[in-house]
Amino acid sequence: MTAIAVTIAGSDSGGGAGIQADLKTFSALGVYGASVIAALTAQNTRGVTGIHDVPPEFVRAQIDAVFSDLAVDAVKIGMLSQPDTIRAVAEGLAAHNVETIVLDPVMVAQSGDVLLREEAIAVLRADLVPMALVVTPNLPEAARLLDCEEAATEDEMRDQGARLLGLGPKAVLMKGGHGTGAESVDLLVTAAGVTRLAAPRIATENTHGTGCTLSSAIAAGLARGLTLEHAVEGAKAYLTDALRAADRISIGHGHGPVHHFHAVWGARTGVQP
Repeated sequence: MTAIAVTIAGSDSGGGAGIQADLKTFSALGVYGASVIAALTAQNTRGVTGIHDVPPEFVRAQIDAVFSDLAVDAVKIGMLSQPDTIRAVAEGLAAHNVETIVLDPVMVAQSGDVLLREEAIAVLRADLVPMALVVTPNLPEAARLLDCEEAATEDEMRDQGARLLGLGPKAVLMKGGHGTGAESVDLLVTAAGVTRLAAPRIATENTHGTGCTLSSAIAAGLARGLTLEHAVEGAKAYLTDALRAADRISIGHGHGPVHHFHAVWGARTGVQP
């Protein structure tokens, strides 16, 4: 059977994050990607200049269309900017008995632009977080979900991960990309314990779409039948390589994207870089 993953998120017209990054990641990792577009953004590497929300009833119609036909193995959820959209997604996934859900609580773009309305955070926390197999917040997102100060140490990351686990997901991946130090440390927190995943911190300005890429890579691994821990390990390795290769491409004049096809361009197609 062909592994299939679905992304439910916002579109990035610049191509580096959101739906576009998710589909590129699925493809790079050998998974067929389908999509449910929850919002359109006018966006490039410099920032977001506009957001147009898709009506919640049409978001639900997309979900019904995809899940009534495709044998979906995993779902990645990204940017959902308004409460009614979050409710529509939660209701749609529940109606189709979806269990393998990777929830990336996207709140702020790499440029600093706010993507999740304040009034939507409580709905996200109550309706979607408990449905997730794994939630993947970065440090600022975890702090906003918990209404607390941002974690500054690994011990604080562990504590916040455990508190988020108490909201109902089966696992929480606390991402340390916003931290400091030579290593970028993520913590996978489950009822069974905490797994520390470390990788060298890559010096590059081309970091647009890193969170989208990591969460969709986890979904791709799960769609291919990997355990959660192995899917997370593989996703972190993929993102690290995509960041390491990011300066081989030149996209835009701001924070460029990671190189999703670093293992394919040049190696198999003759396309450079």
